[in-house]
Amino acid sequence: MKIWLNKITGDVEKINGLNHYIGMKLIHKDEFPEFKIMPWVLALLIAFGMLVAGLRKRKLLWAWISSLIVAAGIAFYDFYQWLYDYGHNLDPHAAIKVPGMSYQPPMLGYKQLLNFLAGSFPDIGGYLVIFAALVIVGTAVYEQSGKGKVV
Repeated sequence: MKIWLNKITGDVEKINGLNHYIGMKLIHKDEFPEFKIMPWVLALLIAFGMLVAGLRKRKLLWAWISSLIVAAGIAFYDFYQWLYDYGHNLDPHAAIKVPGMSYQPPMLGYKQLLNFLAGSFPDIGGYLVIFAALVIVGTAVYEQSGKGKVV
């Protein structure tokens, strides 16, 4: 399964079929209001970044970086909450019940869930975002050192 900015693709129906046996809710795009909100949030962050690049003000650069960090923090928290909800709020009438076990998928990395090894890693878009964040922070540090031309 791949989670995009505005959709879910991959073998979602197979995953839903397997998850049904342990009592997880079905995964449907319509369950995630974030898919409607995130494109707008990203567009605003990009527009703010373009404004910062045009105005070349150090305070605006740090304000933009702060807004990126806050947005990333909210996104990670929201993703964790969805994973927690899907892994802990199980149907009590599920076919397979293991007392005391939750099925929360990992946010990053691998986790053994019964006889399945669940994995969660960024795809190319995630790596591009990480690279962009490193470039942005590197630029800000360079500008803060006084070697850049930002005022």
